[in-house]
Amino acid sequence: MIFVISGPSGSGKTTLRGRLLKDKELKPRLANPISFATRPKRLGEQNGKGYFFISEEKFQKKLKAKKILEWTEYLDYYYGTPKDFVETQLKKRKHLILCLDLKGAARIKQLYPKNTVTVFILPPSFAALGDRIGRRCKQTRQQEIAQRLRLAKKELLAASKFDYSVVNENLAQAVKDLKYIILKEIAR
Repeated sequence: MIFVISGPSGSGKTTLRGRLLKDKELKPRLANPISFATRPKRLGEQNGKGYFFISEEKFQKKLKAKKILEWTEYLDYYYGTPKDFVETQLKKRKHLILCLDLKGAARIKQLYPKNTVTVFILPPSFAALGDRIGRRCKQTRQQEIAQRLRLAKKELLAASKFDYSVVNENLAQAVKDLKYIILKEIAR
């Protein structure tokens, strides 16, 4: 199975994925591809943990060589999922968990329609989302925060197109909800 978690910036999808990957029951069953990113590293980030930070030129070469399964451009940076890793894990019969934007979620669902489950992460409110983005992006320009909020409004309209939705008001409860969905779908 491929579990795709999507939602607007600040919804908590990356935090939720991290908690699921540490869960004793799920950890041995889930694989997490590390995405390529052309954006600069943020404070505390390390190359190969969360992202492989590469130049736009290298990204374009990988794209041309069909080494990227799905990709997107977000706030003038490129992000993509390594194709080889996904294919290898599926051959090993491992389940994958991906954090993707709407376009990426649709692409994975198109490529693997029978074994992809999409989950949209909703904030408790738009005001809460704005607070989260502001706190997380202290080093980010105000203009970028405004861009993220404009994009979030559009993304929230797509929640009904996903297989499941989870409201991330309480992190522990959202993790439980996601774990329930994953175990339910694996058991099918």
